[in-house]
Amino acid sequence: MKKKEFKAESKKILNMMINSIYTNKEIFLRELISNASDAIDKLYYLSSTNGELKVNKDDLEIRLEIDKDNRTLKIIDNGIGMDKVELENNLGTIAKSGTELFKESNSDAKNLEIIGQFGVGFYSSFMIAKKVEVLSRSINGENAYLWESDGVDGYTITDASKDTNGTEITLYLKDNTDDINYDDYLDNYTIERIVKKYSDYIKYPIKMDVEEEKEKTKKKETIIETKTLNSMIPIWKKKPKDVTEEEYHDFYIDKFYDYEHPLKVITSSVEGLTSYNALLFIPSHAPFNYYTKEYEKGLMLYSKGVMIMDKCADLLPDYFSFVKGIVDSEDISLNISRETMQEDKQIKLIAKSLETKIKKELENMLKENREDYEKFYEAFGEQIKYGIYSSYGMNKELLQDLLLFYSSSEEKLVTLDEYVSRMDKNDKIIYYASGETVDKIKLLPSVEEALAKGCEVLFFTNYLDEFVIKTMGGYKEKNFMNVNDSNFDLSTEEEKKELEKKNEEAKDLFNSMKEILGDSVKEIRYTNKLKNHPVCLITEGDVSLEMEKVLNAMPNSENVKANKILEINENHPISKKLKSLYEEKKIDEIKQYTKILYAEARLIEGMSIENPTEITNLICDIMSK
Repeated sequence: MKKKEFKAESKKILNMMINSIYTNKEIFLRELISNASDAIDKLYYLSSTNGELKVNKDDLEIRLEIDKDNRTLKIIDNGIGMDKVELENNLGTIAKSGTELFKESNSDAKNLEIIGQFGVGFYSSFMIAKKVEVLSRSINGENAYLWESDGVDGYTITDASKDTNGTEITLYLKDNTDDINYDDYLDNYTIERIVKKYSDYIKYPIKMDVEEEKEKTKKKETIIETKTLNSMIPIWKKKPKDVTEEEYHDFYIDKFYDYEHPLKVITSSVEGLTSYNALLFIPSHAPFNYYTKEYEKGLMLYSKGVMIMDKCADLLPDYFSFVKGIVDSEDISLNISRETMQEDKQIKLIAKSLETKIKKELENMLKENREDYEKFYEAFGEQIKYGIYSSYGMNKELLQDLLLFYSSSEEKLVTLDEYVSRMDKNDKIIYYASGETVDKIKLLPSVEEALAKGCEVLFFTNYLDEFVIKTMGGYKEKNFMNVNDSNFDLSTEEEKKELEKKNEEAKDLFNSMKEILGDSVKEIRYTNKLKNHPVCLITEGDVSLEMEKVLNAMPNSENVKANKILEINENHPISKKLKSLYEEKKIDEIKQYTKILYAEARLIEGMSIENPTEITNLICDIMSK
């Protein structure tokens, strides 16, 4: 019996396929089961076109057999089988696909839903097997043949005997090493787990005999039971009306290891340029590692019931990375390995379609179930904001109507569209203020003034909020303005002129105070915007006080400074006190008051004091006089 060399490829290429293309060894079982499913599909197809060929669909199955003594694992199907020539062509030439040949020779089978495409998967068996035997008998003949190979030097084909059509693959497992325990593939639980993970929705039953201990006549006996390992019918291929909400929830909890029901179930079945079924879930809470580098986004990707990828990141944009679910498509283009997806137009088409679907479902939730949407936004709103900010505003049209902010007048979360709908048609400004909490923002002097003048103010309490609206630039031809900005002024022209006059009169005083504070502030001036507050800090330019805090808190950040303006309430007794001290040339006391007022303004804004010991000593000095 002469050993034949592999026709098309060298030992080097075979080793590359085994060791490089397939990085996860357990993939071998998925590949062999998929091939077995294809073989059964082909037989069933032929029976539908050949009246003499009688096949009972209920008899079609895939069997797995474990022999721990001989360290073998068998994958058996009762499909179409192969004759000697087919064994030679399909298994003797690496990357030769029997499935492709079957489609080419049967014109009506072009659209047949069979999995194998590249003829590579079979050779993944050599990742775990030192020797492989393939015993096969074609439905078109009475003779059986045995193909044998150790995956290195070549293969042999000999005459054999087999009572029925189909293929039986026997894997002789490699010897255990310090790194890999190949005996794991002789464990019933391991095999069941792999089948559940990758091949749960193969449409033919995958059966295996398992030993179970049962109590019988007051004595435990080992009984052999045949167990079906796969569920066969994917829940996402069922019509939504045939699936209960509880079934969807149970599937989600089981498949994605959550402890709560999802907030939203999204089903989608699309036919067109690309066809797919999708079952998506919006979780009710963020995973513990969601906002960390360890979190991996992506949807489970199936092709004809076989799992191709556990997390296909290309199917979701980052701003919708919280979505979990499954996509099953027959149109997916795969490269030589099912582990690696090609970046082709099919994936891009599916991703774009899913993006549109998710956006629409979130909008519907916002309109029809505000309570659920606010729960979603509490968990994942930051990701929506990041989608606008990280894209430099490119995604703002897609995401801006999903944003929520607390409204001073409504005292609840509102959308930007809801804010704008309450504006006078001549108003051009959307007002906002930033701070740690809603309660702290309400206490800001500039907010007090804005509310007194009847402005609706959005309260930004998330560190990303102000960065997001700066990136957006505006919303529906309205501009954003921080009420703590130097440009915010609701005074009348007469009030502005009067204030300008008073500031001119106090110019020398403020210049002296500016020298004391140095570059801590850009300017010191009177304001008429404050009611009871003696002072406040406002900013000029693009960087606000809140943005300064955020930027400086980042790792390896440079010292970012907002252009601060110290404003003093012209109607407060402190303004008269400062004027009196300046007229009396009490320079030391002016210095004390200036430093205390600046520290007070920083505290009001929730900012730290650079030298708290100095400030407390100054306060005590003044109090003791």
